Amino acid sequence: MPVSETLIIAILFFVGAALYASVGHGGASSYLAIMGLFSLAPDVMKPTALALNILVASVATYKFYRAGLFSWRLFWPFAAASIPAAFVGGAVMLPARWYEIIVGVVLLYAAVWMFRSALRPISKETHSPPLWAAVMAGLAIGFLSGLTGVGGGIFLSPLLLSMGWAETRATSGVAAPFILVNSIAGLLGHIASVSQLPPNVPVWGAAALIGGWIGAGYGSKRAPVPVLRQLLSLVLVVAGVKLIFY
Repeated sequence: MPVSETLIIAILFFVGAALYASVGHGGASSYLAIMGLFSLAPDVMKPTALALNILVASVATYKFYRAGLFSWRLFWPFAAASIPAAFVGGAVMLPARWYEIIVGVVLLYAAVWMFRSALRPISKETHSPPLWAAVMAGLAIGFLSGLTGVGGGIFLSPLLLSMGWAETRATSGVAAPFILVNSIAGLLGHIASVSQLPPNVPVWGAAALIGGWIGAGYGSKRAPVPVLRQLLSLVLVVAGVKLIFY
């Protein structure tokens, strides 16, 4: 890959990490979208997204934990079920075309979530999720996370908010560590079956880490800028359509 292309991707990863980390996410959807636009191979996309997710989600976890937004009681039933499922999903290698279609669908879903999350949330009373529901959701989200290379935050956050299991900033405080453990499990599962990481990961990782630090620091203290997240949703749509139909 030319140096210029590597740097352009690094800059885009920086922006994606900053925007996603502002809501407690690792940014895997944006990384997958960017790599899809640059026509990178699935065997590069999946481990790269998981590796960058670990870096950014680690920062987001630290920032949101320091802000007092982490809830162990809400976190553990989802994570306990998702970790082994993410490992299994990470070890599964789909045919390239199937992977592109599934990731494309995930990106379109992420675009809808990102656009809607930029709107002012409706406040409501919250209550703890039933244990069985948290376990089942964790299993499904964990497997899909490992299979595609996303960390699962784009599935967990809408679930917590729509079911009234957490308010907005508390959702971010749980999503960050959830993404972290899923990404670690998914990458370990992937390495166990393939043992391959792209050579550009250190450069892209540095860019994502800096962006994640800035975004998480901002998001743990105040709401992020809605317009930027709406623009990011358009990028996700373009990338999702490209992966599905081209």
